[in-house]
Amino acid sequence: MERSTRQRRAIREAFLEAGRPLSPQEVLDLARRRVPSLGLATVYRNLKALLEEGFLAPVHLPGEPPRYEPAGRGHHHHFHCRVCGRVFELPGCALEAEAHLPPGFRPEGHEVTVYGRCPDCP
Repeated sequence: MERSTRQRRAIREAFLEAGRPLSPQEVLDLARRRVPSLGLATVYRNLKALLEEGFLAPVHLPGEPPRYEPAGRGHHHHFHCRVCGRVFELPGCALEAEAHLPPGFRPEGHEVTVYGRCPDCP
């Protein structure tokens, strides 16, 4: 049980340290700094458990496998760097969906992803 607890703690800390949505491979790379023996299968098992307990929420981007971020951050959007592939959180939402809908339409939600280059990519 100690090993599992240590591994899960390293995975949680990877998310808190990164401060942005992570792919399973990014989680593995960050968490291995604390637990070098960590494997990708263990990351996937822990991601599933952390989703079930409500610590994580999935981030779905068109044409991409899901990434994950800490849950409870409220409604927000994402920036996806086309060069390095990293995803960043854009806090809040300035989109007034109702203003752009035809009469009679009632929105129930929306997703916005901005694409471009992050400051680390030329």
